[in-house]
Amino acid sequence: MTTPRPHDEMDDVMTNVPGEPDVLPEDEVYVFPMSYAQQRIWFLDQFQPGSPFYNIPTAMRLTGRLDVDALRRAVNEIVRRHEALRTTFRSIRGEPCQIILPRLTLDLPVVSLEGLPVEEREVAALRLARDEARKPFDLARGPLLRFNLLRLAEDDHVALVTMHHIVSDGWSVSVFVRELSILYAAFSRGLPSPLPELPIQYADFAEWQREWLQGEVLERQYAYWEKQLQGPVPIVELPGDRPRPPVQTANGATLHTKLPRSLIDRLHALSRQEGATLFMTLLAGFKVLLHRYTGLSDLPVGTPIANRTRAELEPLIGIFINTLVLRTRFEDQGGDITFRELLRRVRQVALQAYEHQDLPFEQVVEQVNPARSLAYGSICSGVGLRVACGTSVHNCR
Repeated sequence: MTTPRPHDEMDDVMTNVPGEPDVLPEDEVYVFPMSYAQQRIWFLDQFQPGSPFYNIPTAMRLTGRLDVDALRRAVNEIVRRHEALRTTFRSIRGEPCQIILPRLTLDLPVVSLEGLPVEEREVAALRLARDEARKPFDLARGPLLRFNLLRLAEDDHVALVTMHHIVSDGWSVSVFVRELSILYAAFSRGLPSPLPELPIQYADFAEWQREWLQGEVLERQYAYWEKQLQGPVPIVELPGDRPRPPVQTANGATLHTKLPRSLIDRLHALSRQEGATLFMTLLAGFKVLLHRYTGLSDLPVGTPIANRTRAELEPLIGIFINTLVLRTRFEDQGGDITFRELLRRVRQVALQAYEHQDLPFEQVVEQVNPARSLAYGSICSGVGLRVACGTSVHNCR
């Protein structure tokens, strides 16, 4: 478990931050180096302080009689269990660090919409949810979790949960929702928490990561990515209906589509025949589409990966996610290749990338040092793929 550092090592936790008080709280705090993923998000926040781009909002519809006190207890029990949710981020003597509070109690503001006409409540709830999702966080002050409750009727509520990406990721949201459901069910019946204590905390992972990812281990990781990304990494120029801006923006949209069950069954069958996952098969199809639109025979595609390679990391809330560059070449001495051959290549590249997923993406970029452009992403040229399997969005590994 995490252990506190003496106060004399923390004299300038506050004094190095403009506008912050120059005294520490009396409570003992815990100081640890940031993980590489936290450090990446922290640096981005230094360029755009308070940007909402890294907020992770979740809305949950709660129907039936609601015990607000039990819900409040459940949320604060999750905060107690997971140190990441009690963490803020500052620079100490020039080094970015995570500062963990020994305790933190969140309030659960309740906003009643019952005074509105019934037909207007949904619209108002959606507006408030959007406003909440865009509300900035202060990484130095925290807390980096907000929980708000909208009451549409006595038996109809919407819970708005917003976490900053520096303490959370998509997997963490699932952990939060699962624990909230279990704890609320227990507390609303007057029972104690049925959840076992966590054997480690996120800060333990951050320290282990920095100790482990060096020397021979680091060299092996670097060697793989240097080989995989050697030579000019092509820019994927998709035909567009307007010029690309000189500096990329956060503007975008999401297109949802459903594939017929019969097609999904055939894709599963093909995947089994080739020893591939559904994600690998869909990625191969995506690369064929990119190939036809761009004419490129060398296609790098970026994809997120959970990066929880050890069982003890699975129940933790924290940022573990990493980005992998999956680069596939279509060239073949005999001419065109079949889709099955392409799928085999995609499978091989994906499996090798999974074996070398521990090297943070920003270190891959630094080591490979590709040509930079503010109009495009670092290596992946702004092209990525996420696949929905069932009700969740992930890599379908």
